[in-house]
Amino acid sequence: MTIEKSRATRSAPSLDDARTRHQRARAVGLSPDYWYPVLRSRDLRAGKVREVQFQGSSLAVYRGSDDKVRVLENRCAHRQLKLSDGKVDGCALRCMYHGWAHDGSGHISDVPHDLFGRAIPRTKIGSFPATERYGLVWIFPGAPELALERSVPDLVELEPGNGWTHVVNSFVFDCHHSVLMENVCDFSHAYLHRKFAPFGPDAKLTRLERETDRVLLAYQTKVAGGRVSSLFLNGPEVDTQAIEMAYEYPYQRTDTGGKILEWCFPVPVNDTTTLAFFIFAFAPNTFRFPLLPIKMPSRLADGLTRIGNVAGIRRVLEQDVRAVALEQSAYEQHYAKPVPDLNPAVREIQDLMIDKWQPAQLDVRPAHLAVDNCSPHPQR
Repeated sequence: MTIEKSRATRSAPSLDDARTRHQRARAVGLSPDYWYPVLRSRDLRAGKVREVQFQGSSLAVYRGSDDKVRVLENRCAHRQLKLSDGKVDGCALRCMYHGWAHDGSGHISDVPHDLFGRAIPRTKIGSFPATERYGLVWIFPGAPELALERSVPDLVELEPGNGWTHVVNSFVFDCHHSVLMENVCDFSHAYLHRKFAPFGPDAKLTRLERETDRVLLAYQTKVAGGRVSSLFLNGPEVDTQAIEMAYEYPYQRTDTGGKILEWCFPVPVNDTTTLAFFIFAFAPNTFRFPLLPIKMPSRLADGLTRIGNVAGIRRVLEQDVRAVALEQSAYEQHYAKPVPDLNPAVREIQDLMIDKWQPAQLDVRPAHLAVDNCSPHPQR
């Protein structure tokens, strides 16, 4: 199966027609040769199937009776109906029309009607590696041999027993993935968030380095400076005067004093839609009781994190959701106009995106990985 950058109907230039760096950044896709989260594990129960999209290609993600997650090209090998409209049968996915079943490697495993003297067709559809970590379902939509070399990012702070609290958020952004990534890496839009003050209006870029596959940044700014959030931060333990950041293609992460961490994992749905998962993690002793020099116990800190996520973090991200959608709409109308970006980090991030993009193919797993075994498979 081939997966290429989808060409949604729009007036903005394609990569071939782009004349500026800004236009090229808005036309490139994200390399499929990385792991991408597409669902929360809790949202895919055993026996259920969900459709997800990666750069315009539809995939069927399902959990078999053995609790293992499998990913198939979302079409029946017979009449091409979406398999996500069918049902999970054991460890196979059965089409809703003629009932043809496809196992996790994409082979036709059962035809429930007369074969008219013929053998079951040997036609198969694409299958893709999948795994689960940190409560998320991850897929690898690129070259299957690279799935063995590249792993899901290691977020050691989220491993059990480390004492960190964390929250996971997911949003659908009505914009190209580059618009979103520039938004989360460029701290010059503090005005948008002036009510919640996740970072200050005087943010100064103190580091900018481009390496092969990443851009390293740092800002001097007051982090989590809102009136409420600042009351709960344990000042002696948490340095909130600066933030380190990295765009480690295709992901983004931030680090505030080694105590507050954030990761952004974008998933390009199509040219103008991006699904993104945000994980925010907080170290032990990050929080205190307001106005008291008393550290907050971990159980209370966990509850406070959840409350703060709803009252603060999600509301900030919702502001970004609206802003980037408006930017995308404005770009499609005014793509030929100059864009006088002042932050040099934007240029470095755009250059990395452009350098990394090569239209790629999604192929089925190599033969030695194509056998699908249905057996008890503990996960999550």
